[in-house]
Amino acid sequence: MSKPCWLLVVVVFILSACATSAPDPSDTLVTPTHMVTVVPITATPARAPGVFFDDFTYTQQPSMIDNGWIIRTAPGWPGVPNAVWAKNSVSFVDDADQAGNRLVRMTSSTNGTAARQTQFCQQRKYLEGTYAARVRFTDRPVSGPTGDQIVETFYLISPLQAPMDPDYSEIDIEYLPNGGWGSDQSVHLSSWETFSPEPDWKMDNASDTVSGSLAGWHTLVIQVADQQVKYYIDDVLRASQGGKYYPEVPLSINFNLWFIRDGLINAEEIREYVEDIDWVYFAEQQTLSPQQIDAQVKQLRDTSVKFKDTVPALDPPLVSPCDF
Repeated sequence: MSKPCWLLVVVVFILSACATSAPDPSDTLVTPTHMVTVVPITATPARAPGVFFDDFTYTQQPSMIDNGWIIRTAPGWPGVPNAVWAKNSVSFVDDADQAGNRLVRMTSSTNGTAARQTQFCQQRKYLEGTYAARVRFTDRPVSGPTGDQIVETFYLISPLQAPMDPDYSEIDIEYLPNGGWGSDQSVHLSSWETFSPEPDWKMDNASDTVSGSLAGWHTLVIQVADQQVKYYIDDVLRASQGGKYYPEVPLSINFNLWFIRDGLINAEEIREYVEDIDWVYFAEQQTLSPQQIDAQVKQLRDTSVKFKDTVPALDPPLVSPCDF
């Protein structure tokens, strides 16, 4: 073979080998790219403080019960031994002072021996915030002789699990038009740590007394905030209590009308006492003045809100026994 031919063969061989060893694009190692989706973190909005409001515009009890109220029928303390807690003692009446307005009325009666007493309660799910009610207290019975020691109330309470139970709370506004408990005509404003019921009666509470008649309509306000319980009657601060008497467990909202044991006059004629309630209001986790409450209630009424409840029940819901 001549030299040129030999060189040509070598060049062809090299070119052929290079072509054979060149990588196929399909054999190239490809490192995959991982796509990362960034999801923005959105904070769950805090629940707005709840509101409870009832204008008591009912015409029948089932409608009231449907809105979470319990009308007491369970026997027991407080009041006259063996008193009947009568369901039909809760009624609805027109407001004689304001056309078109409706009221819920409690009627309790006695003949000096037996007694019919009245109570109704809301669910047990309330604690810190501002409570208010517009209530008409009365000094005399609507029929029969006067003088029985009767208690007209707006109050907050939890069940007593045992005598002197430390996990107990109660907040009371109690009007005694005919005196009782060692005082003359007065209203008692009391925050409770605990108590032991009769017959082994003991109590651990803070209480302030305001003397004199409260007959007529009043706006009662209880502020529960910053470790203090403050009581207003109309626009006037009447008491401030705290320390161990500050409530520590959820409460129910209650009204009742009952006779003090051993406080009945010696008369056999039946006498009936009444207490009327126009509305009740609660603002959760808010400290509202009486003036602010009046404005809130007016706004609700101006927009035809008869009932509102945005205060959630606890999980699981607590029992509200409505038995004292």
